[in-house]
Amino acid sequence: MLNRLPLALRLRSRPRITPLVAAALLCLTLAGILILTYESHRVAQVFVLALAPLLWLRWPLTSARLAALRFLVTTALVAVFLLDAAARLYLQQAYQAAPDSALVIAAVANTTPQEAREYLTANGRAMLPLAGVFLIAAVALTTLVWRSGTHRSALPRWQRRVLGLLALLCLAALLIKPWRRHHPLIFWPQWAQSVADLQRSWSDQRQDREQLLANARAQSPVLSVEGPSTVVLVLTDSVNRDNMSLYGYTRPTTPQLESLQREEQGRMLTIRHAWSAESGTVASLSGLFSFGDRAVGEPAGSSQHLLALARAAGYRVWWMSNHDDLAIEQQHARLADEMEMINRAPGRSTVSLDGELLDCLEEALVDPAPRKLIVVHLLGAHPHYALRAPAAFKPFADGDDSVEQGLQRAGQPLWIRSARRAYDTAIAYHDTVVAQSLRLTRQHTPRDGHAAWMFLSDHGQEVGHEVARAGHSPGTPAGYRVPAVVWRSQSPFDPARSDARFRVDWAAWTLASLMHLRWREQRPERDVLDPAYVWQPPLLQVRVARYDR
Repeated sequence: MLNRLPLALRLRSRPRITPLVAAALLCLTLAGILILTYESHRVAQVFVLALAPLLWLRWPLTSARLAALRFLVTTALVAVFLLDAAARLYLQQAYQAAPDSALVIAAVANTTPQEAREYLTANGRAMLPLAGVFLIAAVALTTLVWRSGTHRSALPRWQRRVLGLLALLCLAALLIKPWRRHHPLIFWPQWAQSVADLQRSWSDQRQDREQLLANARAQSPVLSVEGPSTVVLVLTDSVNRDNMSLYGYTRPTTPQLESLQREEQGRMLTIRHAWSAESGTVASLSGLFSFGDRAVGEPAGSSQHLLALARAAGYRVWWMSNHDDLAIEQQHARLADEMEMINRAPGRSTVSLDGELLDCLEEALVDPAPRKLIVVHLLGAHPHYALRAPAAFKPFADGDDSVEQGLQRAGQPLWIRSARRAYDTAIAYHDTVVAQSLRLTRQHTPRDGHAAWMFLSDHGQEVGHEVARAGHSPGTPAGYRVPAVVWRSQSPFDPARSDARFRVDWAAWTLASLMHLRWREQRPERDVLDPAYVWQPPLLQVRVARYDR
């Protein structure tokens, strides 16, 4: 094959550009791709790393076998840089993230092969334009690689000197570690190792959990009120408050929560301006349960965990979930006294419905423990949207309403409009589950005691709100806009609290106050229900002009 390849290439039509011009075009094309892909200060470093095989093309070879081998090796190395650029550009466009960011590494570490296949199926349409561009680039670069290496005559002295100096520069780049680590053949194996290390750290975090329990006991948390107490946290996934009629959306997606708000009047507080600090589940929950102080992958250290504090203060803790998620199970669920994971089918294609958790919730509510913290972790509207509600549940089947018309006027394509209907259907079914969880909490309020309930989403979702995209979206505000609703059995809330701006990563401070926990490091200025509350905007990956919308 090696001695046939050059002959086959020579049989093509006569090239119109010289090998030197082809080499220059090859360098310019590759540099342009790198400029689109890397930060400005990194482009020169990566270009020098990519230059080495291109320099080899300028050296004249008389052996057909060696020329064919050089063509194959150089093409493969150029393809490696091209694939690296494609992956980076996709992550920048879709998530405004680098491959080695905590967001991407945590997401990949927490993704099964089945979930990866489902992700590619769901997002294949969005990837097609970028894939087409890079396919054209691959053909062009391969052609330029071939033409650059077709010369046979000896190089002029000035070219040999330039090649020698550039070769020394490439060698220096490979010897300098801060430069070398950006070479795709080095970067991606190290990236894979980072993913594997994070997965291993999640596989059994017993020591971290023991440290968190010890940290909690060292704080000597106490209760500020007497009597029994029940607190329920309903934590859901991928729900954007913009799609809830409770928040003014024109489709009636949350009629039951709206009915409960009318019934409860001042005892049910809908916080109008709630924001997640993260656009992914693992990172969001890490912040939420650590009072906003612990990022993904960080050791326990001296940090606190809400579940550990609750146990140290005498609460019995339940964690019940419709997720099959190793990271969440190890980092949070196993800190509970009782854990119930009803979903054992990982991936976006799971058909386990959130309503199946309601029996588990009622069992915990009737338990005789005097003080109970119950975390109910729902799938919510996590993609695939069509699987988050029963197949026969189709409240918006006709689709010809003000929402559909608004999306059409905005120029959103048919597939986005279809995704929005599926998403709104998931929200409407989700409303029945969330509302019933509040009814059950209210029904089982302990005698001579108090009960509280809080409903949050870990992050939002972009479904044609600002761009033609359906899914997680760190690059648009829709990826962070979430609902936050609080209910308590006793004193009504200050109505002004509904207009407060709220952060999910500070929610543990509010939950602690609902449990009447007191400890040395308490910070009332982060509890949205406390008069001392002081808002601070979170550091998001996207600019938000106003947080009061």
